[in-house]
Amino acid sequence: MEAPCQKIVWDVLPAIRAAIAVELVKCGVSQVEAARMLEIAPSAVSQYLSGKRGYRIEFENDIKQSIEQLARDLKEGRDVNLVQRTCDICHQLREGEEYQCGSSNTDSHRCGS
Repeated sequence: MEAPCQKIVWDVLPAIRAAIAVELVKCGVSQVEAARMLEIAPSAVSQYLSGKRGYRIEFENDIKQSIEQLARDLKEGRDVNLVQRTCDICHQLREGEEYQCGSSNTDSHRCGS
């Protein structure tokens, strides 16, 4: 049996990171700089860009907009709480979905809260 939180760790978070990395590179940020901004290895960014990692979820418009805004904020050097912003995107994605971390109340257990 796969727990909902397990699905988040294995599928949702890598997909969010991949989308942010792709957006950063589309905005002209190097892979090495994107890795530094996301606090991950440059090899992870390379794998995200090549589709070897983090490719299992397609995001809808509102999620895409949140990811694009986070990428812009990172690129512009704004003071960003990356963990909280990633968790906010995850929560936004999970609203109305089965990814509830074992809780029927989405506000009672948010990633990072």
